[in-house]
Amino acid sequence: MSETTYAPSMGRLKALSHLLLPKDTILGLTQAKDTADVAKLLEGTTYSEDLTHAFEVYRDSDALEVAINRHFAALTRLAYQVTPFSGRTAVGAYLKWWDIENILSIIAAKAYGRILSESDTFIISERKTPAGVSAGILSIDDLRNLIAQTSVDAVVQQLARFGYGVTIMEHIGEFTKTQNLFPITRALEVQYYADLLRSSLFFQGDEWVVRQFIAEEIDVKNILTLFKGKDSEIPGEELSSLFLPGGTLPQKQLQDLSQLRSIEECVNSLGTEFGLAEALTQYKEESTLVPFELTLRRRHANRNHERMKIFPLSMAGIFHFILRARNEREDLRKIVYGKVYNLPAEKLTRELITAA
Repeated sequence: MSETTYAPSMGRLKALSHLLLPKDTILGLTQAKDTADVAKLLEGTTYSEDLTHAFEVYRDSDALEVAINRHFAALTRLAYQVTPFSGRTAVGAYLKWWDIENILSIIAAKAYGRILSESDTFIISERKTPAGVSAGILSIDDLRNLIAQTSVDAVVQQLARFGYGVTIMEHIGEFTKTQNLFPITRALEVQYYADLLRSSLFFQGDEWVVRQFIAEEIDVKNILTLFKGKDSEIPGEELSSLFLPGGTLPQKQLQDLSQLRSIEECVNSLGTEFGLAEALTQYKEESTLVPFELTLRRRHANRNHERMKIFPLSMAGIFHFILRARNEREDLRKIVYGKVYNLPAEKLTRELITAA
């Protein structure tokens, strides 16, 4: 049943796979001299139309990011459009992550008196730089309506019809007093992953691949929260309340980890499963958490990339396409800003998910 259901969808996605860049092309962009050279190299790819559109309004790295966002948004919409009815709830729930990012940008703008505008595929800040990408389920008209509201309360009222209003309203009083967006962010993340896991319950028997992907993504977030907490010397009791439920690491283990004294003790306690030994060495030398984030995200992407390929005629095949598009967007943005800050090609390559 599953193969029959997903065969037409995967046939269409396979025909669209040329829209994703080959690994060699992405790695080749690290050798570009500057952002202008990156744009020139991308002109000969499927980003050509996106670049033309972006450079009509923006310049340099801003135009490149707009083009990258535009391309990513188009890919996610294509993936959602070809998803059969049985998988649309789960795929739609996953794409809501970009809705949440936009919602947070809009709330912050209203609270802090910043200006946002919109175009057909992204939200732009008053500094004319991308503040979000409309790759989720909210339409551009929905985003326009939210941006047009005059206050945080008005935005929240509009969000009620999308299922976000109640969650945000529980924390709006605290936000009004402190201007701290974290409680709202945290509440939306908890809701997002709970809805995502619920939407991928077993229906055809192969959803376990997607559920494992989601659970491991939660692990990445929880481990990074653990390390950030330790680096910032947040008390264990407070830190243990920040972990998201639903990952493969039990909450009891996360609570025990939060009581350890250092990041090194946490890495040693986690063992070899997450491959963090080299990242720990870099952390000691450079005092930055970036190596941990890169290691965890690359491991998560590559493990699930291989796992999902085994089940192409299922919901996993749709998620595999979206995962490849997401990784491509993240790598291209790293390359663009690597060129802005004159990072050496070798260092930039080591920071790419695609490099492994």
